[in-house]
Amino acid sequence: MSFTSSQPERRTTVTDPRALRALAHPLRLALLDHLMSFGPRTASECAAVIGSTASNCSYHLRALAKVGLVEAVEAEDGRERPWRSAATGLVFGRSDDPEFEIGSHTVERALADRQVDDEGALVHRAIAQRDEQPVEWREASLLNGYALKLTPAELRELGEKLDALIRPYIALTRVDPPAGSDVVALHLNAFRHPDALAVERAAATAAPGSAPTPASDTEDAS
Repeated sequence: MSFTSSQPERRTTVTDPRALRALAHPLRLALLDHLMSFGPRTASECAAVIGSTASNCSYHLRALAKVGLVEAVEAEDGRERPWRSAATGLVFGRSDDPEFEIGSHTVERALADRQVDDEGALVHRAIAQRDEQPVEWREASLLNGYALKLTPAELRELGEKLDALIRPYIALTRVDPPAGSDVVALHLNAFRHPDALAVERAAATAAPGSAPTPASDTEDAS
């Protein structure tokens, strides 16, 4: 079921330690991600997708509401009330409180690790369901990888341009999407290649005048 109305764009900076603790729970993260992707949903609708119970989802949605991350909306049929994300995006703020800084960095890293795992699982599910999708969706899907040559400034500029290009299509904020549109998962990750450090160190070791590699315990050093 598609959501019936868009939300105005609202990126929230998370600075409340209680919100950080709430985000540390994996089911709450899954609920928030589902609401950000598909719009207002009842606890029962969330449970059917996430793989939990309606009562459990209701409990965790109320916990998210207490720290301002989700909010209840009026039910169209007067029955079970839906919930929606209170923001269309989250940013982690910085604070002078050292305890908050530690908590923020810990949660931010945990969220990043969780995001990578969830994105990988989502891609595997999409591949597994590929033959079930209509041909027009199969032909439009992308699974590309690129190795770019950029400076840090160029990488930042590229990210800003991509964000500006993508933002008009955000599911929560797009007004009057055309017939035939549906929620599409798009993930963009860009970072200095982790192997670049190994290449850099190997080049430094091989450079003239560099210290020789110490003999291993199994080598004959005589």
